[in-house]
Amino acid sequence: MPDLLNLITDIQGVSVGHATDLALGSGVTVIVFDEPAVASGTVLGGAPGGRDTGLLDPSMTVNAVDAFVLSGGSAFGLDAAGGVQAGLRELGRGFAVGPVRIPIVPQAILMDLLNGGDKDWGLHSPYRDMGYAALKAAATGTFALGTTGAGTGATTATVKGGLGSASAVSSTGHRVAAIVAVNALGSATIGDGPHFWAAPFEKDAEFGGLGMPDVADHRMRLKGMNTPATTIGAVVTDAQLTKAEAHRLSLAGHDGLARALLPAHLPLDGDTVFAASTAKHRRDDMASLMELCHLATIVMARAIARGVYAATALPVEGAQKAWRDRYPSSG
Repeated sequence: MPDLLNLITDIQGVSVGHATDLALGSGVTVIVFDEPAVASGTVLGGAPGGRDTGLLDPSMTVNAVDAFVLSGGSAFGLDAAGGVQAGLRELGRGFAVGPVRIPIVPQAILMDLLNGGDKDWGLHSPYRDMGYAALKAAATGTFALGTTGAGTGATTATVKGGLGSASAVSSTGHRVAAIVAVNALGSATIGDGPHFWAAPFEKDAEFGGLGMPDVADHRMRLKGMNTPATTIGAVVTDAQLTKAEAHRLSLAGHDGLARALLPAHLPLDGDTVFAASTAKHRRDDMASLMELCHLATIVMARAIARGVYAATALPVEGAQKAWRDRYPSSG
């Protein structure tokens, strides 16, 4: 379909905004829904950080969210959702409790405090203001990938991580897309070479078109044995889903994460995937749900590779090299 951008903004009613601070070596990304979206999510890493993730359990009362927040800063970054809430409150958004409206903004954070950026921010972290700025910057259409927003300070075991996105269309015309900040304890690339674990799912050479190597070196590569790391993201569809079905979609997103990163879901990572439905198009059959889960796996894997492929090194001494720096003849 010619109007597709291969981004999560291919889903009608979804906007994305970034706040990026290269000196800090960190940032915030917000995914905003024009109308509250049915949502769920799953945390499969052993060391997660999040805000309002508990309400995404299918058994919990609140059914829909106004936005998702992805942020650097580890636990300090949890302030970002407060800034997003403030901006949404200005707009009159939120879950109604009598005369009060409370914006529902689940958040996941990643650990980027050791990447060489200047984290000496004084008494209060900058993340609340960055969350507000990311919300104000949110727009439909094209947005930046790589070292931007929540992917600004992201790293992996082998090359610089980053912010990625990808989309697909089902046989019934439903759209599904992923957005992800790749800050993996493991690696998105195979062995010491430029090939991506997500290569079997690549579309239109979106991350180099290199395919798979003749031999896949699957020895474990980690950033460190005592360094927490987290890959965080979301899968969104325009197909009508229940909250339980959105939960299943988030699990399928994790399948894509595990196909694009090796290893994944470790004791010291906090791998988290949100899922949401804008319900712009009806569906109520099992076959279409099965296909959406299949595509959720694929778009998440592709988004992860795209985020690493698009990344650039931070402008600080000793910064981790980007994929393009290590393999300049492969891009």
